[in-house]
Amino acid sequence: MNPLDLETRAGLPDALRVLLEQYPRDLWQAHSNFDGLTRFWLERHLMFRQVLAELQGDTRAFLDGNIAAQAHAGRTAQLAGFLINQLHGHHQIEDHHYFPKLSAAETRLERGFEILDADHHALDAHLQGLTDDTNALLRAISEKRPATDAAGALETRLGGFGRFLDRHLTDEEELVVPVILHHGFRL
Repeated sequence: MNPLDLETRAGLPDALRVLLEQYPRDLWQAHSNFDGLTRFWLERHLMFRQVLAELQGDTRAFLDGNIAAQAHAGRTAQLAGFLINQLHGHHQIEDHHYFPKLSAAETRLERGFEILDADHHALDAHLQGLTDDTNALLRAISEKRPATDAAGALETRLGGFGRFLDRHLTDEEELVVPVILHHGFRL
C-alpha cells in the first residue's frame, strides 16, 4: 500500500509542505501575490464541495422520503452531470497548463505535482463509478422501479468520493497556492 495514494493518504508529506509553512492558509488572501484568478480557482474548489454536499443531502432526503422520485431524478441528473463534467475540465486544465508551469517554477515540489496528477487519474475511476451509480438511480426512477437500493448505492458512492475529493482538493490548494504566493506566479 502506497501512503501517497489518494485512497490512503492523510495529507502530503512534510517535505512537500515547506512553502505551506511559509505561507499558511490564513494569510493567503491578504498576500500581494493572491490575485483574482487564484481566488476564482479556490472558489471552483469550494463549488465542487458544495455541489457534492447538495447531491449527498438530496440523496439522503430521497431515501428519507422527503423528495419525490421524479424531482430527485431531475435534480440528481443536473447536479451530478455538472459536477462530473466540471471536474473533468478542471483537472485537464490543471494537468496540461497549471501543474507543468508551477512544477517548473518550484522544482523541489515536482513530486507533489506528480501526486496531484496521479490523483486526477484515480478520481477519473471514481467519477466513472459516480456516473454509473447515478445512471442506475435515474434508470430505476424512469422505469418506475423501486429506487431505494440504487439511491443507497449512490449515497455510499458520494460519501467515499467526497472523502477522496476533499483530500485531493485540500492537498492541491496547500501545494499550489503557496507556490503562487512565493513566486508571484499568475495562473
